[in-house]
Amino acid sequence: MAWKTLDEMGLASKVVLVRVDINVPVENGVVTDATRIEKIVPTIKDIMAKGGKPVLLAHFGRPKGKVVPEMSLRPLVPVLAEKLGCKVNFAEDCVGGPAKKAVAALAAGEVLLLENTRFHAGEEKNDPELSAGMAALGEVYVNDAFSAAHRAHSSTEGIAHILPSAAGRLMEAELKALEAALGNPTRPVTAVVGGAKVSTKIELLSNLVAKVDNLVIGGGMANTFLVAKGIDVGKSLAEHEMAKTARDIMEKAASAGCRIVLPEDVVVAREFKAGAENETVAANACPADAMILDAGPKAVDMIGRVFEASNTLIWNGPLGAFEIAPFDTATNAAAQTAARLTKAGSLISVAGGGDTVAALNKAGVAGDFSYISTAGGAFLEWMEGKELPGVAALMN
Repeated sequence: MAWKTLDEMGLASKVVLVRVDINVPVENGVVTDATRIEKIVPTIKDIMAKGGKPVLLAHFGRPKGKVVPEMSLRPLVPVLAEKLGCKVNFAEDCVGGPAKKAVAALAAGEVLLLENTRFHAGEEKNDPELSAGMAALGEVYVNDAFSAAHRAHSSTEGIAHILPSAAGRLMEAELKALEAALGNPTRPVTAVVGGAKVSTKIELLSNLVAKVDNLVIGGGMANTFLVAKGIDVGKSLAEHEMAKTARDIMEKAASAGCRIVLPEDVVVAREFKAGAENETVAANACPADAMILDAGPKAVDMIGRVFEASNTLIWNGPLGAFEIAPFDTATNAAAQTAARLTKAGSLISVAGGGDTVAALNKAGVAGDFSYISTAGGAFLEWMEGKELPGVAALMN
């Protein structure tokens, strides 16, 4: 573990700059989902317990380097105060006079939230001057925003090169889970990759086939792989122009000893709507006027057997059109199998990505996985084998 944790930092009486991701949904000035705020509570409370004074750096929306009043972080103050159980102050800027004044006035047992870092054009450019201006406000830097770690911005990367730095509790948990899943996993390792398009996940698939023992492909992506094998998929969502790419990935998998698991049977329908009339057919028998909308029961059984023979599972993307019944059946069943094996202690399961989290919540098993990442882009880039600037900076 090349990065430091809060346990290794002396924080007593020090101003601790904490990069958090509290980019939560807000409607009419009211936070409608406080999940991301709740996730940072352990880090902030630990810093305060160690005698530190937390000063929060965060972005909100995409103001593109300009002050956009409706993208101010001020509406988040009451929710932060409620979740943290302490007074939360607010500064009108994240650098300069207002920020310095607010930091100087910060009392022990209080938290300070600085205004949206992206109100400065230098933030997304990782401007050294802005990084230095932010760093001047504190004595220690803590990054607790894994979800923004794939961005080399002033508040996520620049400051880490100036101040003594550590990972917050959320970042620490994320990095440990990811290391267990792909960095140094207990084999056999199985990855589930679903979703609509192969074109958006070429790097992901190419990286995984070299690292995992089994690769389960679902959703519209599976249709493209079926096309690559010369199978007619009717009116199904498929990227016919990506067939050669899919064949290349299958060849790379074969060379690496990775088994690609495609559905042997599928659920098809003539229309995409809830409760649509449907039937189960062999994967190579999709009617010309139908579309594949889910994996079939034989495919689900196969996936379950693969899970049972695995020690580590990493999951990104649904197996079918999980948003509407009955095309959520395969995703729900596979998720429940993974959850059962995880609870039994025979499987380490890590999942991430927006659709994945939604699917696992829908299946009622998100709480049973070893770790659920809400990071989105950072989780995907990590799965693709890319270096994340915000993490790399903590290691220097």
